[in-house]
Amino acid sequence: MRRRTFSREFKLEAVRLVTDRGVSVLQASRDLEIGEGVLRRWVKEQSSDPVQAFPGHGQLKPEQQELERLRREVVRLKAERDILKKAAAYFARESI
Repeated sequence: MRRRTFSREFKLEAVRLVTDRGVSVLQASRDLEIGEGVLRRWVKEQSSDPVQAFPGHGQLKPEQQELERLRREVVRLKAERDILKKAAAYFARESI
């Protein structure tokens, strides 16, 4: 069974159905044939950050982009550190 994907516009309209029109989450989820928990999560995400809610597939929020960049940098720095440790150990043995 394939996982269904929804466009940003669909999610925004579903949230508006609940927030602006006063339709219950249960009724809206039945009408739209989506899970009640999914719709509740969309409403929560929209209310917490309306501008950047539902960024889309492959598009990260600025905080997430910065976090990913920092994680990559940590990996690179650890690799450099390990190389330098090995080089120091090699030259220490050679000078004995």
